[in-house]
Amino acid sequence: MEVEILDMNDNAPQFRRDVIHLDISEATSKGERFSLSNAVDPDVGSNSVKTYHLSESEDFNIEVQTGRDGSKFADLILRNPLDREQQAVHNLILTAVDGGTPARSGTASVIVRVLDTNDNAPLFDKSILNVKIMENSPIGSLVIHLNATDLDEGSNSDIIYSYSLYTSEKTQQTFNLNPSTGEITVKGMLNYEDFRIYDMEVIATDHGDNSLSGQCTIKILVEDMNDNHPEISIKSFQSPVNENIELNSVIAVVSVSDKDSGDNGVVDLHIPDNMPFKLRESSDNYYELVVSEPLDREKVPEYEVTFTVTDRGSPPLSDNETMTLELLDVNDNVPQFPQSFYTIRVVENNAPGALLSSLTAFDPDLHENQYLVYFILEREIANTSMSMLFSINPENGNLYALKTFDYEIEKEFLFHIEARDSGSPPLSSNVSVQIIIVDQNDNAPVIVSPWRAHGSVVEEKIPRSTDKGSLVAKVIALDTDSVHNSRITYQFLQVTDATLFSLDQYNGEIRTMRMFSYRDPRHQRLVVVAKDNGEPALSATVTIKLSTVETAVKAYSDMTEVPLEYDIFSDLNLYLVIGLGSVSFLLLITILVTIVLKCQKPNASKAAPPCRNSVISERNSTIADSTLVSNDAYWYSLFLRRVKPVKHVLCFTFSAQMFFEHARPRKPLIQVHHHILQQLLFSAFNVQDYDLLFFPGTTYMQSESCPNS
Repeated sequence: MEVEILDMNDNAPQFRRDVIHLDISEATSKGERFSLSNAVDPDVGSNSVKTYHLSESEDFNIEVQTGRDGSKFADLILRNPLDREQQAVHNLILTAVDGGTPARSGTASVIVRVLDTNDNAPLFDKSILNVKIMENSPIGSLVIHLNATDLDEGSNSDIIYSYSLYTSEKTQQTFNLNPSTGEITVKGMLNYEDFRIYDMEVIATDHGDNSLSGQCTIKILVEDMNDNHPEISIKSFQSPVNENIELNSVIAVVSVSDKDSGDNGVVDLHIPDNMPFKLRESSDNYYELVVSEPLDREKVPEYEVTFTVTDRGSPPLSDNETMTLELLDVNDNVPQFPQSFYTIRVVENNAPGALLSSLTAFDPDLHENQYLVYFILEREIANTSMSMLFSINPENGNLYALKTFDYEIEKEFLFHIEARDSGSPPLSSNVSVQIIIVDQNDNAPVIVSPWRAHGSVVEEKIPRSTDKGSLVAKVIALDTDSVHNSRITYQFLQVTDATLFSLDQYNGEIRTMRMFSYRDPRHQRLVVVAKDNGEPALSATVTIKLSTVETAVKAYSDMTEVPLEYDIFSDLNLYLVIGLGSVSFLLLITILVTIVLKCQKPNASKAAPPCRNSVISERNSTIADSTLVSNDAYWYSLFLRRVKPVKHVLCFTFSAQMFFEHARPRKPLIQVHHHILQQLLFSAFNVQDYDLLFFPGTTYMQSESCPNS
């Protein structure tokens, strides 16, 4: 008996493998089919596998196929091209469903792994890169690390870096590119001043069968550092120059530069502050050195001008250049004497040709501008040229005397000496020279009173009744030497009775020390010596024989009757008489004018006192001799008693030349100097106090005591 067992759907479909793996290349075209393993259901008939279902997918779907035996299987169909770089694995669920009621199913995981193809080129992070690197960076320093990526995998993503053909040889020599890592490092020296920008192109290539590549452009900027010193270049330089060069004249043209950039390349040019120059910018980085102050070679003959250029980097760098500017001399300095006035003392009786002094001038100029020649500027004194008296060496300025000088004739000379240089045009200066003749005691005193007619013995007569202190005689000696050497003192050399007479050593007055007694001899012998003040002292003597007479009337008569042998109008007496006569005449006129003027003044309290010479006028003016010859002793004493010891003024002016011309001397004229006349006046008039004395050839101011004189 056949028993037919009817199937019931008690078994679910089941795949032989729970996981189905598929490898599909991403290069697979759309619509490509891939067979999937089918599911098995032990049931039969309608309870067996009837269909397949695929989980939702955009890239895949399935198509159910029926085999010859009626079995069902599914094909996986590629709906869209795969991209491994976007999704490398696709996870699908395949479900097998039977035809039973209720239907049963079984599932299997389908893992589709997308196989890579070299469809992606390497890609850099940035296609253009700018990199900065400091110059002088050491070799091996990292410049940049290039990074290129390839989305492929395996050998398709292995990248090699290399320079493109567009990268220069210098760049490749300066920088090293690591082909594996993409690191760019410094290979050579970097110098901003030589090369500032390096351009390179780097290619990244994968290892795929059909290799793909990507490229990147890199610009390396070398940054400047202050590693270059500024430079100075003297384009033109003028030396030497004249010291009188005009202000703002160009001496030199200087250019400055710095290979650095930015503040490192900005430079400043300086010169020392204490120089008579300044810098003037003429154009970009060009400067002119010009004269800003007057130059003087005599003060500074040359200048060391140092140009200093400094950049503004940090720290700043500098450089300097020195040039020597020499100044040429011009004749701009006059010769200069050390003194503005020279006083040279020459002792009289000098030897002709004696060197007096060396008058050397100095000229700070150079060469011919300082070669000096000396001259005596011509000037005549008493019709005598200075060149007849003095000589100067034109080369060294030595001054010589050409003659022997006599103090009693010539006391001083004043002239000018010129020093002239040899420049063009020549410059000169002069100096005043005063030659003072120094006196020597070469003149002995000359006794002019009492008058000695014959020999050196003088006979005098005086009354025996002469009182104590009476003037017996007055010795007057003259010395033509200077005031110092001509100062005369008087002494008794011999005296009969030292108790009877006294001698004033300064004015030469001989006076009685007591009255004569009957025991005293009638004749007294006095020897008086007159010594000057020189070294050694010179002297002269006079012998006075005094005879006493009994009555004063007889003596007076004797004294008024001047013996003819005295010859009053002979020689020196004649000159003195004429001179003092002229003085008396002038005094008389002065007194008359004074009286007239006083009478015209209403407030005049008293008339001016008469001048002392009015007393002398009571005597015969023809014998008014200031030397008071011995026979005038009586009148001289009378004059002293009548004149009060008050302050008097001797007011007279006359010409010594006119005096001697009118005197008409019969013998050779003895020169009388003004100090001799002074001695005469002091001795004759016993002037103790005076305002002004008028001497020959001299003009004085009017005195109050003798107005309008």
